[in-house]
Amino acid sequence: MPSSFRILQVDHIGIAVNQPDKIASFFHLIGLPFLGVEEVSEQKVCTSMFDVHSVHLELLNATHEDSPISKFLLKKGDGIHHIALRVDHLENAIQELIESGIQMIDQQPRKGAGNKRIAFIHPKSTGGILVELSQEIHEL
Repeated sequence: MPSSFRILQVDHIGIAVNQPDKIASFFHLIGLPFLGVEEVSEQKVCTSMFDVHSVHLELLNATHEDSPISKFLLKKGDGIHHIALRVDHLENAIQELIESGIQMIDQQPRKGAGNKRIAFIHPKSTGGILVELSQEIHEL
């Protein structure tokens, strides 16, 4: 059966950090283009984006103590939080993965940073890696 969605590219790598300015200074030093800062209040996080040939490095800094990023940082410290894959049809991807027995954290798309809708796949279904699916809103 043909798939009802396609993976278009690696969208970004989410990196949880306690001191975003420190790594941002390093990224500036090595010449990575800075794309901006955005607070995503729904996820209780502030993001700083840098570009590496169309793949973004997303620095994630918690804005509240009860955010998922705060919990991650307390448990594991600074490091890679997730990998995001851009898809051409997010709803189809969610539905098809659920039908295939994949455990989703998000059953419906939600708002993410950078004018995107997102949904996370539970690490139990991916061998321990948190995977985010994203679709740019203008791609709809």
